Amino acid sequence: MKTKVIQDPIEVIRHIPDGATLMLGGFGLCGIPENAISALLKAGTKGLTCISNNAGVDDFGIGLLLKTRQVRKMISSYVGENAEFERQLLSGELEVELIPQGTLAERIRAGGAGIPAFFTPAGYGTEVQGDKEVRVFDGKPHLLESWLRADYSLVKAWKGDTLGNLIYKGTARNFNPMMAAAGKITIAEVEELVPAGTLDPNQIHTPGIYVQHIFQGQAYEKRIEQRTVRQMAA
Repeated sequence: MKTKVIQDPIEVIRHIPDGATLMLGGFGLCGIPENAISALLKAGTKGLTCISNNAGVDDFGIGLLLKTRQVRKMISSYVGENAEFERQLLSGELEVELIPQGTLAERIRAGGAGIPAFFTPAGYGTEVQGDKEVRVFDGKPHLLESWLRADYSLVKAWKGDTLGNLIYKGTARNFNPMMAAAGKITIAEVEELVPAGTLDPNQIHTPGIYVQHIFQGQAYEKRIEQRTVRQMAA
């Protein structure tokens, strides 16, 4: 059987074509695929559609790809920490689809589960509604939302084995597992890569069947978007 383990993410990332649709895991800056993003920068892949909970910050995460103009479109729920994103949006240089966070999560989950569409009350009566189909359930209007899928999903886990089974830690578990299922090709980076059979099957969050490539990442910064500290008492 061909191994899923790669030594350097650029081995696979360089094969992502211009114009591809990517899902990038993480919540804020927590659990983002730092090494995969760095490989995308090196590869210079352009015209990307990026599906992510957020757009990183100006000098980290997806913000780095925005700075080099590699992103054509962002599909996100929160983008408030990125000045370059704001500039490109207001100047018309970047196409943006903003989605309520719960709807974004469910559209991605639906993509991984093979559910083409579903109804949700979120966004009804707002700009989110647009020309979407509306149906009433239990006396409440709901919008029809379609699934989200990607050509490639780039996810980050705490631990993984050589078969691609993944375990996430804390907040990193929010978007990464569902994105791993919704990508045609999933590339996983992990903090610790262990031999197959090492992980407790009851603790695995993403089964290896969803993962095509896996590698051990290096030099994680794990930045915090807004650091708040309490003043020490005098």
